[in-house]
Amino acid sequence: HLEVSPGLTPRCRLVPSDPVNGHRPSVDVLFESVVRLKRPMTGVILTGMGRDGAKGLLAMRQAGGRTLGQDEASCVVYGMPKAAFDLGAVERQLPLHRLSPAILESCADPAARSVA
Repeated sequence: HLEVSPGLTPRCRLVPSDPVNGHRPSVDVLFESVVRLKRPMTGVILTGMGRDGAKGLLAMRQAGGRTLGQDEASCVVYGMPKAAFDLGAVERQLPLHRLSPAILESCADPAARSVA
């Protein structure tokens, strides 16, 4: 799994462990590792099959992070974004071409810096 490890300078690391919900790497594992940093965060879930990432994105939102999901119209497969949306994890659903500006906006927003 890919995780972001805490420290003065967070770093990505690969962690050899069992699959989570049938996936390795798992998006849930990555997102949950970001929550443990207790820093400002923005999570994005894109097109894909299944539910991987939905619980992790919800954890990010509950911790005060901004969360974005790709909308159904621009997805090749709406599985992962739909699962996250249905769970209440997605703060804003946007078409693919509007996600990168929304990420930049979220990262520049002072309100996004107050993470619980």
